[in-house]
Amino acid sequence: MPTATIDYRDGDTVCEAYVSHDGKGGKRPAVLVAHQWGGQGPNERAAADRLAALGYVGFAVDVYGKGRRGEPGGDNGYLMAPFMADRAALRARLLAAVEAARSHEAVDPEKIAIIGYCFGGLCALDLARANAPALRGAVSIHGIFPPPNLGPQADIDASVLILHGWEDPLAKPDEVLGVAKELTDAKADWQLHAYGHAMHAFTAPTANAPEKGLAYDPKAAARSWASIEAFLAEVLA
Repeated sequence: MPTATIDYRDGDTVCEAYVSHDGKGGKRPAVLVAHQWGGQGPNERAAADRLAALGYVGFAVDVYGKGRRGEPGGDNGYLMAPFMADRAALRARLLAAVEAARSHEAVDPEKIAIIGYCFGGLCALDLARANAPALRGAVSIHGIFPPPNLGPQADIDASVLILHGWEDPLAKPDEVLGVAKELTDAKADWQLHAYGHAMHAFTAPTANAPEKGLAYDPKAAARSWASIEAFLAEVLA
């Protein structure tokens, strides 16, 4: 599959996307992949390749900017914190990624979706909250749910899928109920799949810190990917 990195801009900040597709020609839907708190890395690029094998353009986005990456397994809160504190800036950065994907020669600009892991799950929800252009669907995978508090929430047009480990200490039951109410109030078409006994980062094979609430769960990982495939086939048809 052809892969490439491409630069795009949010104002003065240069970001670097990883793009993967099957190279068969023509235009097809794009699925953005939003990264966890360490920045775009091998897991996100592998997800983009996996999406390309399904016939989409996999577009791994770069929230932090070209060359800004954290340490695998390290505390990367310093990278994420500025965007958690300024959700308007996060929204602008994500919308820049959408426009970069829509302008790619292999992409059907009217068929866009996003999946996101951990911090990227919040990014996926924030694009849905923003009613990003041509966004058909958003998937939060062991994500976090704080609302952006950027004024009244407009009705959400995109379909939303939340894939959640019930034992995730970063998204406790009251927060899950909160995002469910938020999406209901915004008249979104939403689904919530909760996996019993699964913790945060349940799709990451290297996650092995159950004392911190982080652990790989192969059953939840397989079930969640099957749900992603079915969801994307529906919303991007």
